[in-house]
Amino acid sequence: RAVAARDGSDAFAYNVQLSAEETYAEITPVRNVMGKDGDVTTFISVMRGCDNACSFCVVPRTRGRERSRPIDSILEEIKGLSEQGYKEVVLLGQNVNSYNDRSGLSSLEILQLVSYAPGFETRYPRKDGGKVFAELLYAASEIDPEMRIRFTSPHPKDYPDELISIMSEKPNICKQVHVPAQSGSTSVLQRMRRGYSREAYLSLTSRLRERLPGVAISTDMIVGFCGETEEEHQDSLALFRDVKFEQAFMYAYSERAGTPAAVHMKDDVPESVKSKRLSELVKVFHDAAKEKNLQTEIGKTHLVLVEGPAKKFPGHLTGRTDTNKRAVFPDIPVLRDNVMANMQSGDYVKVVVEDAGSLTLTCTPLCVTTIRSYYSQK
Repeated sequence: RAVAARDGSDAFAYNVQLSAEETYAEITPVRNVMGKDGDVTTFISVMRGCDNACSFCVVPRTRGRERSRPIDSILEEIKGLSEQGYKEVVLLGQNVNSYNDRSGLSSLEILQLVSYAPGFETRYPRKDGGKVFAELLYAASEIDPEMRIRFTSPHPKDYPDELISIMSEKPNICKQVHVPAQSGSTSVLQRMRRGYSREAYLSLTSRLRERLPGVAISTDMIVGFCGETEEEHQDSLALFRDVKFEQAFMYAYSERAGTPAAVHMKDDVPESVKSKRLSELVKVFHDAAKEKNLQTEIGKTHLVLVEGPAKKFPGHLTGRTDTNKRAVFPDIPVLRDNVMANMQSGDYVKVVVEDAGSLTLTCTPLCVTTIRSYYSQK
């Protein structure tokens, strides 16, 4: 908003600091509309803030308590994006799957009890009532069956069975889930105030793989958190070997001023040890991911959303699978409505995997298709 200058002049300045209370539901972002050199994927903020109060994290202090946009405003925005030609929408939030729209409730109304994944808990009182994330995700997927829906970044506690069921039923909800572990050690998780144990986390990932066949699971992991022992670090390495994540974002712990960890704990793991442990974790991830891809992906077909030319591979196109794996394939004519034609950004293309690394699939394109056609034939 505009604020008057303090020097008494007629000049105005603008306060650009993000509010810890607003949802900014009425602000429509400026987007690079799909087309030549445009985007096929776009992002929508559905909630802001976080109530989890993990001991290492500064988000609750900088972004405030959780507050969700009214569901109708989100669905209207998605409809508009579909009409503009976008093929994929990513729902965003600091803790996106704790979404709970209570804007239309009276103080006496309770529409639905909020449930958590078994074995997980929260430090704050439950927010019963309102429209929860499973409802938002289902409604978003109904708008356009040919538009993919993704979401990030979630908390593991907010994967109740009803959310997993909706993901399994709707082909345009991508079968890739981000499940931030942060550590593979129960004792470290307790110091981090994560609200779950190693065993609960493994139970959740097992349930996701059982209920969503072929699902890709990504994670966040911190090494060298306050007081982390070698044994606790080995627990994190073992978690990576057990779960075999498809993607991982790995970091060495870096203290953030004002967080509970900074105030009450000691950042006592030497930087050299953090660096060594991070290198070990990165190696375990890439080795396990490549081995798994070579075992499970060769000869498999995927539906890829074409994004455009592959910068590192001249004469090739790139896009992402439903499971969010990077695919690279030759830019050659393929069948489109029974006629050979070139592929374009925004096309859904059926590909077959010929080779695989830890993060990238090398493919051969077969034909241009649709979400409904592709999954009806599987």
